[in-house]
Amino acid sequence: MKYEITIGIECHVQLKTKTKLFSEVDNDAREKEPNSCVSPVDYALPGVLPRLNKEAVSLAVRAGYALNSEINLYSRFDRKHYYYPDLPKGYQISQFYHPIIGAGFIELPNGTKVRIEHAHMEEDAGKLTHFSNYSLVDLNRAGTPLIEIVSMPDIHSATDARDYCKELWRAMTYAGVTYGDLYNGNMRFDVNISLAPEGAKELGRRAEIKNLNSFRSVERAVEYEYERQSKILDAGERVKQETRGWNDATGKTTSQRSKEEAQDYRYMPEPDIPPIRLTPEFVKEEQAKVGLLPRDYRKMFKGIIQDDILEVLLDYQPLMDCLWQCAGGSFEGPKTRPSGPERPEKELPDIAKSHLKRIANWFSSVLLAEEKSYEMLNDLPSSKQLDDLAEMTEKQELSSTGAKEVFTKLFDPQMKNKGAKDIAKELNVLQENDTGALEKIVDEVLSDPACAKAVADYKAGQEKVLGFLVGQVMKASKGKANPGAAQQILKNKLK
Repeated sequence: MKYEITIGIECHVQLKTKTKLFSEVDNDAREKEPNSCVSPVDYALPGVLPRLNKEAVSLAVRAGYALNSEINLYSRFDRKHYYYPDLPKGYQISQFYHPIIGAGFIELPNGTKVRIEHAHMEEDAGKLTHFSNYSLVDLNRAGTPLIEIVSMPDIHSATDARDYCKELWRAMTYAGVTYGDLYNGNMRFDVNISLAPEGAKELGRRAEIKNLNSFRSVERAVEYEYERQSKILDAGERVKQETRGWNDATGKTTSQRSKEEAQDYRYMPEPDIPPIRLTPEFVKEEQAKVGLLPRDYRKMFKGIIQDDILEVLLDYQPLMDCLWQCAGGSFEGPKTRPSGPERPEKELPDIAKSHLKRIANWFSSVLLAEEKSYEMLNDLPSSKQLDDLAEMTEKQELSSTGAKEVFTKLFDPQMKNKGAKDIAKELNVLQENDTGALEKIVDEVLSDPACAKAVADYKAGQEKVLGFLVGQVMKASKGKANPGAAQQILKNKLK
């Protein structure tokens, strides 16, 4: 039987505040000793009280903007009760009844819109490391500020699930609310998957795959669960509603525990933290701090940069910022978002569009092919260097190979203050465009006895030998001749 898959995703986003959500302790525990970034509040010692981090609220408001969501001016915290070794209080401070971020949506590259039900603030739990017969608890992560983004069940393929998670990651990192370090768990994905016969009105029973931390793992886990649940349903059995873990090495999910429902957590209003009451002015000020988002870049560069290349470059915010700088003379408005709903724009001249397309192609095909490309993103060439290089290539002062050589050299620290033309001269890759000089070289090639047969063949109608003659001109010019100009001169002289 054929089944339709329905997927909902909960994404935990670690906010990049300096301190934790309810305590004044370092929020960055990378490379730190276990249990070294912990306060009495995180340990839940008797008599201590939480105090809300205002910066976390600010970042949540910016996140809501990136999610196309309404910000609720009134929100409050609740206690979510469950007992686990890495949660000393025995409850988690979260938002259930009144979350700070309301309904919104994320649009995938293929145009699919995935609705956001809401997003709420909460504290993270600690981390357990399991061994054969014991586990170790590290509370460095306990109290880390999170927003949990809850999608509607609008995803129906493993590919869309992967793209949704990637688009969330882009939105959150571009908005500056998280470092987005997937390896260190800055964003984690819980994927709810259910199957139902095609055309069925009711959804099937769901299994939740916890704590996925890569887009590829999300895709693979969905593919595996589809096969696993299909076999269960084909056998006439029922899928268990449960929480499952993902093993990246085996490519399989395994059962962890039965899946709880909301009532099992016994939510109650948090008595130690007052409700959050925001003003429209505060929300507007925070949203104005959000720079260009992926959706802005797609709109800006639509029809200029190929969609497939743009989607690659969108994974690298510094490259998109650099492209924006290259187009900055023609796209009006400040780098930060204006107060109005739309950024004012004016049409780019055709030559500027051509330059941007070339630069984007160099980023994708040359820079990202470099072994240490990620390190090179920290010190990109200036927009003037890139624009000058694009202009030289447009004027055929450089071959495509020569342009790539110069482009690579732009990342050399020793070339930092040199113009593209100066670098091209040092590399000796400038093409010869002087018509008189080229005609002299062409005449020498045509008078060479070694080319006599090719000349005769061309005049006899075998036009393919023209490539051989162009090659001889390039050889005679030591690679400096403009091949297009050389070809045209050859055609004129061989009429």
